[in-house]
Amino acid sequence: MRRALDLAARGLGSTSPNPVVGCVILDRAGRTVGEGWHQRAGGPHAEIHALAEAGDDARGGTAVVTLEPCNHTGRTGPCSRALIGAGIARVVYAVADPDPTATGGARALADAGVDVEGGLFADEAAAGNIAWLTSVLHHRPYVTWKFAATLDGRTAAADGSSRWITSEAARADVHRLRAEADAVLVGSGTARADDPHLAVRGVPGAVQPLRVVLDTHASAVKRGARVLDDAAPALIAVAEDADASELEGAAELLRLPRARPAGRAAGLDLHALLAALHAREVRSVLLEGGAALAGAFVAERLVDRVVGYLAPVLLGAGPAVLGDAGISTIAQALRLTVCETERLGPDLRITASGAAASAASAPAGAVAPGSAVATATATEEF
Repeated sequence: MRRALDLAARGLGSTSPNPVVGCVILDRAGRTVGEGWHQRAGGPHAEIHALAEAGDDARGGTAVVTLEPCNHTGRTGPCSRALIGAGIARVVYAVADPDPTATGGARALADAGVDVEGGLFADEAAAGNIAWLTSVLHHRPYVTWKFAATLDGRTAAADGSSRWITSEAARADVHRLRAEADAVLVGSGTARADDPHLAVRGVPGAVQPLRVVLDTHASAVKRGARVLDDAAPALIAVAEDADASELEGAAELLRLPRARPAGRAAGLDLHALLAALHAREVRSVLLEGGAALAGAFVAERLVDRVVGYLAPVLLGAGPAVLGDAGISTIAQALRLTVCETERLGPDLRITASGAAASAASAPAGAVAPGSAVATATATEEF
């Protein structure tokens, strides 16, 4: 199963909106005779690749797969039927398939006389498929907030200069994150200040993510902006009542309702944004915007994972990494679990997520299940 998990990870960034899946076929004697992983959406599933490599040696053997074999016909046929047809005697899978259109593979296999066991390394497999599981269970994309900051939590110096806080190794790693995401998201402040490109560079074979800019008033993104080039698709989200005539014909527009907290101007409805992206088959979002946008997402309980790049630098003044998130007391603080730390050149990458081990057990939209979070709607414009 550990080998199957490694195989599944090879599909990160290329299988969406489908899950990543790995499969290992053992013969009757327990020897590995076939391996496969889901390589791209619409292509053969992991089991099909593994069975093709195993050939007749699969008969009477065991299939070890990271996700319950599907039992429906979509762009490909049901993997449960392929395993039965190949004469597989036993199937061990990690995570049950919660998709109502595909589930039932384990029962179909058992009904055909196949010995079926589920749950092996379920937490590890769920973590690898967290974006897809979130989309199936909660009907929204999985959101990762990425930031780069000094040790004292500053994203730029007091005069606004910020190039570069982190090292080249850390910046290259950000492109890996982009390559694994379906969409990269920034707000109008970042668009106005940095004219970001947001496409993936330096990752061979990467599928370019959708570049999304939240521009409430349709005033930050101008014709000729780098995000509007042809390197990757782009989407500009604006308020329903915004005058976006300057962008018509230059960019695809998404009209969204405004968030309406009492007595204050507001940005866009982030829940409506994620629902619209989910409808476009976006299963994972990398949030790269500034402090205001990050604070708005945290306030709405819409951040699932945080990836922070910390440089061994002190500034003492300058913009903070996170804006107002509706948290006013220590009791409301979001308590995360550190999943991984890694040195990247002189910098440190820290990855943290909510307390739930997998999307299957996390309540919809929770950063840290059980945390007390202010319920006021985020009010920053972006």
